[in-house]
Amino acid sequence: MSALPLAALRQAVAPQSALRAGGPEAEQIGLLWNVLLVVGTAVTVGVLAFLAYALFRRRGDADETQGDRRMRAGVRWMVAGGVVLPIVVLMPILVLTMRTLGAVTLPSRTVASADEPPAPGEFVVEVTGRQYWWEVRYRARRPDLEFETANELRVPVGRRVVVRLRSRDVIHSFWVPGLQGKMDLVPGRTNALVFTAARPGRWRGQCAEFCGAQHAKMAFTVVAEPAAEWQAWAARQRADARPPADPATRAAQGAFLNSGCVLCHAVRGTPARGDAGPDLTHLASRLTLAAGTLPNTRGHLTGWVADPQSIKPGSLMPSVPLEPRTLHAIVRYLETLD
Repeated sequence: MSALPLAALRQAVAPQSALRAGGPEAEQIGLLWNVLLVVGTAVTVGVLAFLAYALFRRRGDADETQGDRRMRAGVRWMVAGGVVLPIVVLMPILVLTMRTLGAVTLPSRTVASADEPPAPGEFVVEVTGRQYWWEVRYRARRPDLEFETANELRVPVGRRVVVRLRSRDVIHSFWVPGLQGKMDLVPGRTNALVFTAARPGRWRGQCAEFCGAQHAKMAFTVVAEPAAEWQAWAARQRADARPPADPATRAAQGAFLNSGCVLCHAVRGTPARGDAGPDLTHLASRLTLAAGTLPNTRGHLTGWVADPQSIKPGSLMPSVPLEPRTLHAIVRYLETLD
């Protein structure tokens, strides 16, 4: 990938960093890491200091009494260093680790099946891993309030988000280092994690389990925004695609519907009902293309539709030959799906 798309991606999505905590779960993990770093460094320096002392101290001749005394002292040091010190150091770390796990994980009784509706007051997002993109479905107790998107999670600031994780093919791993730790997506099983975005912002996530040729280009974005803005966004996402407003857009829609795109993609409100690829109903509102591979601009969209295999070799989106006029008509239509 050239430097230009990378620079554009950095503008579209924040850097992926575990050192910039964006919520209480990430802060708890960061605190545990800092304690482990400090304690581990102190123990390492202490052990090396004692080793250097043992190696380089001067030894004089000793009689039998002094030899016994040194042996008893050696035993005391071994007990202190091999039993007492590990207990003193590791017990507080164990307690802190258990507290951190309790703060950042869900109790087993709250991990529901993927098809179970959310509990009252619960904010649930169902994420399904695919090669090599993320299907994202916002669950609700009322089916008419549910909607689907792809490769992007938008959440209200300060709201506890329960993410149910599934896989349609191989093992993936959901990781947003600025908000939470890792959790695997295992075929035939539903796992769950929880995170809270404490402030508005964007965080980059990544598949953290090797899942195939394009594992490295299986990213996603988490966007946190005020509750009112999120409600407005969700209302737009629930709606079908806007019908064409003029003859040129109707012609562009016709080019899309007559192409092979409809075999894999859905656009709600049109005959396109494919489910092998991401739902495109509101594609133009997303920050990136191809699961975080490219910023969502006209040029990158054109390149992705024209030849996806040159951008993500091994992905399941085939390169379909298109005449230039048809290609640009499809791109014009996709740009109206906001």
